[in-house]
Amino acid sequence: MRFYSDPSKEPDPYSLPDAEVFHGCDWQHPTGFYYWHVFPGCLPDSDPFGPFETEQEAIDDCRETKWREYQQDRADEYRDEVTA
Repeated sequence: MRFYSDPSKEPDPYSLPDAEVFHGCDWQHPTGFYYWHVFPGCLPDSDPFGPFETEQEAIDDCRETKWREYQQDRADEYRDEVTA
């Protein structure tokens, strides 16, 4: 299921969901719910975060913490590339 990491963007007709939650149950992802950052039609832009017991827990975690950390990491990478 795709969702907005920032729920305030949902009403914007020009905004797209930027995260996806999925259920993992294979050798690569132990049983549970995971999320990653991904735009429709694109490959994931992060590794999966999880596992979580419920789909809603994964969404809440994304919205509360991981997205901010992810954005900071991307800003740091960009800064390093520009100053190199």
